[in-house]
Amino acid sequence: MTVFARRARASAGRMHPELSLVSYTLLGHLEESGGCRATDLAAHYALDKSTVSRQVAALERAGLIERRPDPADQRVQVLQLTAAGQEILAQVTRRRRAAFQERLADWPEDDLARFAAYLERYNASAGGIGTD
Repeated sequence: MTVFARRARASAGRMHPELSLVSYTLLGHLEESGGCRATDLAAHYALDKSTVSRQVAALERAGLIERRPDPADQRVQVLQLTAAGQEILAQVTRRRRAAFQERLADWPEDDLARFAAYLERYNASAGGIGTD
């Protein structure tokens, strides 16, 4: 698992030099959720608020996310992807999928099915695991 995690972190830099694995993960969550507060990101990934704050600041400086008032409570700021953030996330996602497809291209169908089942099982039980 450690080797897998190290490879994932290393490959994130190759997929997009300005996008760390944590940044990619946060962008993905913002896309899936339709936006959320920084405190929600910290809670979801069991990360320290200062870690999320640094990541959010970097993503804002890069023009990949922006803060918008929450329609339900104008005092709250919601983080959302910008058009540039959506495009970079889509690019990185396409590259990652292509890399996975290439790496798994010669695997027999039975192995792929077992691997997918094991990943589903692992992910279903990974409730409290963060991104590190």
